[in-house]
Amino acid sequence: MNSSKSWIKAYVPDLNCTDQEFFDAMTLSGTKTETYEPLDKNLDKIVVGQIDKIEPHPDADKLVICQVNIGTETIQIVTGANNMKEGDKVPVVLDGGRVAGGHDGGPLPEGGIKIKAGKLRGVPSAGMMCSIEELGSTRDFYPEAPEEGLYIFPQDTEVGADAVEVLGLHDTVFEFEVTSNRVDCYSILGIARETAATYKLPFKAPVVEVKEEADGNAKDMISVEIKDTDLCTNYCARVVKDIKIAPSPEWMQRRLASVGIRPINNLVDITNYVMMEYGQPMHAYDMSTIAGNKIVVKRAADGDTFVTLDGQERKLDKDVLMICDGEKEVGIAGIMGGENSMITDNVDTVLFEAATFNGPNIRKSAKRVGLRTDASGLFEKGLDPANALDAINRACQLVVELGCGKVVPGVVQVGLPIAPLKRIPLEADRINKLLGTDISKDEMVEILKREEVEYDAKTDEVIIPSFRQDLNQMCDIAEEVARFSGYDKIPTTLPKNSATTGGISFKMRVEKKAREVAQFCGFSQGYTYSFESPKVFDKLLLPEDAKERQAIRISNPLGEDFSIMRTISLNGILTSLATNYNRRNKDVRLYEMGNIYVPKSLPLTELPDERMQLTLGFYGEGDFYSMKGAVEEFLDSVHMLDKLTYDPNAGKPFLHPGRQANIVYDGEVIGYLGEVHPAVCDNYDIDTRVYVAVIDMPHVVEHAKFDTIYTGIAKFPAVTRDLSMVVPKNVLAGDIEKMIRQRGGKKLESLELFDIYEGAQIKEGFKSMAYSLSFRDKEKTLEDEEVAAAMKKILNGLESLNIELRS
Repeated sequence: MNSSKSWIKAYVPDLNCTDQEFFDAMTLSGTKTETYEPLDKNLDKIVVGQIDKIEPHPDADKLVICQVNIGTETIQIVTGANNMKEGDKVPVVLDGGRVAGGHDGGPLPEGGIKIKAGKLRGVPSAGMMCSIEELGSTRDFYPEAPEEGLYIFPQDTEVGADAVEVLGLHDTVFEFEVTSNRVDCYSILGIARETAATYKLPFKAPVVEVKEEADGNAKDMISVEIKDTDLCTNYCARVVKDIKIAPSPEWMQRRLASVGIRPINNLVDITNYVMMEYGQPMHAYDMSTIAGNKIVVKRAADGDTFVTLDGQERKLDKDVLMICDGEKEVGIAGIMGGENSMITDNVDTVLFEAATFNGPNIRKSAKRVGLRTDASGLFEKGLDPANALDAINRACQLVVELGCGKVVPGVVQVGLPIAPLKRIPLEADRINKLLGTDISKDEMVEILKREEVEYDAKTDEVIIPSFRQDLNQMCDIAEEVARFSGYDKIPTTLPKNSATTGGISFKMRVEKKAREVAQFCGFSQGYTYSFESPKVFDKLLLPEDAKERQAIRISNPLGEDFSIMRTISLNGILTSLATNYNRRNKDVRLYEMGNIYVPKSLPLTELPDERMQLTLGFYGEGDFYSMKGAVEEFLDSVHMLDKLTYDPNAGKPFLHPGRQANIVYDGEVIGYLGEVHPAVCDNYDIDTRVYVAVIDMPHVVEHAKFDTIYTGIAKFPAVTRDLSMVVPKNVLAGDIEKMIRQRGGKKLESLELFDIYEGAQIKEGFKSMAYSLSFRDKEKTLEDEEVAAAMKKILNGLESLNIELRS
């Protein structure tokens, strides 16, 4: 938001400070000022001069010699300009003066250009006459200036006057960084209110009195209907007759130019001026183009098209709000009017519009139609509904003052009732506690009054003006008190509440441990998309009735390859392994900690079950047991080895049928591991063995423990026994170990499988397995008879599994 200091002073006339003081004070009071630029920067010793006589240069055809009256004396200036005549009044830079730049319109040099008296082709010249470009501006802001040549002042300009002041360049433009919730500060009046509150000065708003001199009544000339009050809550219309298009007055042109708006004509300039002054965009329609003398505010239809003022055809849909007449659309609400209702120089009667539209809808509509304007940028922030009537009356007042037309009596205003002013309790004690201050309630009331926030002593409430839509609760009021009592005056205090110790949840501790163990085992972390393609299920050889195929479809996917939420985590890790394999990385180990999304029903009636899974995958060095070891390393770190078993009947179609197993803890399946099926490897273009493991983290979190139990050093020796057996091939090592632990009793300290053998010395259908068993009694030295009794129980149990001792 830009504003010139002189425009602000029009409403805060007692403001008297330097530019830097203003910059600092506004920033400190919460209206952050980004930068400021004096318009008279590098302009010095420039006066209004009158050309009394023009003579040709004796030695240069393109130069002339001018005798210029500067009020105190007449000086001689040699120039190459040719657009002036005797009697013209022009800007004159005196000897030692300075201009902003050159006449070529290029970038302005830092520090400007210093002008010195000298000779041009042998003729003395005591200064220089200026173009508007040399004064640091352009014809966009001074349209009366010639395309080339000197700037010519009006004939009634005083000779010898300060030319910079006459041009309105003794001013400074400030750039304010306004947050989106302070929509009132996207206006000169809003910035002026903040200025008045900051400096404790009176704020003088424009006094608006509309002279209604035309015949008739607006209500008889135009009717307004709002069909979608959810998108338009307020619509005001006024009619102006006998329009006379002409340049706007110099003061209005200068103010618009100071904030970067190019003056066009009085009618357009009035709407732009009111938009900047009140922060309320307006639009003007040629009444002769409004069919049926009727305005209808309604949604467009899907597939409609509309040609805007810039001549571009825009595609519409049912969510774009349109301004229509009795037959056709004449404008896109809050964005731009239509080519079919544009104002021409032949206009006689104009319909002024000021409305309040739904901010989010305007923002989305501007994006849909591909057109963002200054008006839409304001509307999308949510405007004050009470501001529309004030703004349209101000525009009509300016129409009369500028002689632009005659205002028809009456205003047509339709829409929802304007909500009553908000009331918020003034809780002085809570405000002081929040701020760490000791400000009296009377002082708070005085601060808020400067912002036009009134105090009701009967109810102990503050009444919020409609333009302050950002004030909604106690903390907002506290911020206002802090801003205008002075942030720099808030004392430094220690926190009164006790400090809390940060930490992470138990679930996060388990997941952190999983990452640490995976990295300890040589796995690098990978991140893959949760969005996948339905083709993934075919690549993983999942049958048509597999539950994994019941996936959530994304309503607005980036494409077919990202159209569903994953229900299985293997595709991401296999894709990453395939990428590494095809780039000839020799040994790769990757892991991912990510969610799968399992719908409870389709179509969705509630949020899906988002389950965190630890997925491990590798190829190269290692085998099935390497992956099993990594899994057990993790489960051991969370004390889950004691009840861990494996079930080889996992039934995973994407894993090798003879090299897969479910990971089971205390009878509950918590994951699976195995070698990837060769056909799946082919689908991923991996020509080597790949091993994967998936662990369901919610199940792990349910059983994990981080408690550490310390036991003393054993006082008595252990007794070891080796057990060599001939075992049927269909008997699992896990079943044998379970039997040994059950039969070994409390004195069995540990067991370890140290040998497996299959060969000619072992009968068909059997294998040799050897275990080392360790026994210990914590209270005394074990006797051979106790160990023998335990071994007998173990052997009796193993016989039930058709296991024989090896001779």
